[in-house]
Amino acid sequence: MHHTPSLPVLPHLADHTGPGPVRILMVCMGNICRSPTAHGALEKMVADAGLTRRIAVDSAGTHGYHVGEPPDARAQQHAARRGYDLSAQRARHLVARDFEAFDLVLVMDAANEAHARPLCPPGLHHRLRRLTDFCTNVQAHEVPDPYYGGTAGFEQVLDIVEDACRGLLGVVAPETGRRA
Repeated sequence: MHHTPSLPVLPHLADHTGPGPVRILMVCMGNICRSPTAHGALEKMVADAGLTRRIAVDSAGTHGYHVGEPPDARAQQHAARRGYDLSAQRARHLVARDFEAFDLVLVMDAANEAHARPLCPPGLHHRLRRLTDFCTNVQAHEVPDPYYGGTAGFEQVLDIVEDACRGLLGVVAPETGRRA
């Protein structure tokens, strides 16, 4: 049976005509595995669709364990096999002003959401979502943390992230669906 999701409606992005691009922030715990992978995947999809002037992507972590470090070598290796270069990214800590600077703050799981929600200023909670809300084929409520697992975990992250990023792009830039 084919999974037909109801993707989120993002009224605050429907008529984004403000200066600059729609800004999307990917968030996981340490900003070295899942969020850099999602950042790299969406950034490449945006570039491939010719939308780099309309959509900007970044990533951050709810915890400052790895600030300034590059993504985990395993995440980089698995991402590179699928054409995503994460090497220029450096981990940073999620801060309250990110909710003002970004139109969407997309967390990977419930724990990330629980840490991010208190940082979100009143009136901006509509910007905080789970990346998996945008999955169209993969049925997932969270992007599982592959850090302590093996190869299969990083591949699973990529499968979920790619599906969710395609769905997200379809919502943020619906015309991309017609180009595929």
